[in-house]
Amino acid sequence: MRLISDRPSTPAPAPEETPPVRRRSRRLRHFMAVFGPGLVVMLADTDVGSVVTAGQSGVQWGYRLLLLQVLLMPILYMVQELTVRLAIFTGRGHGELILEQFGRFWAWVSAIGLGLAVVGALLTEFAGVAGVGELFGISRVYTLPLSAVLLLGVVMTGSYRRVERVAILVGLLELAFFGVAVAARPDWHTLAAGSVSIPITNQSYLFLVAANIGAVIMPWMIFYQQSAIADKRLRPEHFTAARWDTAAGAVLTQLVMAAVLIACAATIGASKPDSSLQTVGDMSAALTPFLGPTFGRIVFGAGVLGAGMVAAIVASLGFAWGLGEITGYRRSLEYRPMQARWFYGVYALCLIGGAVLVGTWPNLVELNVDVQVMNAMLLPLVLGFLIALSVRALPPGIRPRGLYLWTVVVIAVVTTAFGVFGAVQGVGLL
Repeated sequence: MRLISDRPSTPAPAPEETPPVRRRSRRLRHFMAVFGPGLVVMLADTDVGSVVTAGQSGVQWGYRLLLLQVLLMPILYMVQELTVRLAIFTGRGHGELILEQFGRFWAWVSAIGLGLAVVGALLTEFAGVAGVGELFGISRVYTLPLSAVLLLGVVMTGSYRRVERVAILVGLLELAFFGVAVAARPDWHTLAAGSVSIPITNQSYLFLVAANIGAVIMPWMIFYQQSAIADKRLRPEHFTAARWDTAAGAVLTQLVMAAVLIACAATIGASKPDSSLQTVGDMSAALTPFLGPTFGRIVFGAGVLGAGMVAAIVASLGFAWGLGEITGYRRSLEYRPMQARWFYGVYALCLIGGAVLVGTWPNLVELNVDVQVMNAMLLPLVLGFLIALSVRALPPGIRPRGLYLWTVVVIAVVTTAFGVFGAVQGVGLL
């Protein structure tokens, strides 16, 4: 039985012939219509937990985890490209397809995994926002409620495009990390030599490998992008542009991670490699002697604020969409709040709950790296469903097949194995 998404329907535009001289203009219009979901989800991918993980990687291991950031670019693109295919060629969200193809039990299993990842993400995002406020002497008593109210206001407008534009503008604050990396003045010879020196048998190193993999592939990214594309009502003719949107975002997010790693490796890692960076405040305080108060607080704080705010939007919306696809309540940003009470209510509950938890238990800010390791442990569930759906739910001509399918499977298995093995080794279970 085909599941129908509960989204406002609009009549499809009548097909029209486009003269050859207007093809370039048409391609540009298509790209602008598509542009957004891929970039938003990738900006959210570099969230506060990811920033702290990249910083800790640079401090403890110098540039030895830099090559991993580059290798994760095509892997991240591969995962989200399958998400784009499923969204465009089925017109439905991730939860809907799991429910249809595998039944209610597995749909709820995926929802539980999504919920765990979202809780962890929101704790790190709000902890990061609180940490930025504390850099400037502002108590979390003020910053947490204010940030929650602002994020509620962004989404309660009943317009997907408005939410998307705001998320992109906020997320672009992450570009400040490139300034931080340049100001750190890394030694390029040391960088090149360190990036190919890989202590693969060290448990601490493997733990951070797992954390970095978990920082790149998170369940809420898949749920968000698939539902956002469906909510935006993109069609098959937008597929190529959607892939470019996703590819550009994948490169940008990993370059941001690399910039944070380089900045911390060139400064803190070179002088105090035993430092432990558990919070945004730790990172800023450690960077300030090398970069000065401007880059150490204002610029770095702007990057963290952008990362935390856009990730809080994406993670909360991903959960609200995913839960709605399984339970059947109305779920679209094109509805007003009173028309989709459960959808907006779940989003609001995520934000308010995250702010309250971080405000009540300040020690939760130390979960940053551990949350990314948890994401790595969820990889078998996340990638397993994604590949299975791409084989079963897509039209025959669109499904990955042959050499590409086997490449996807092998990369997924290897990535999952490294993530899970690194996590298990890091906590001393092996």
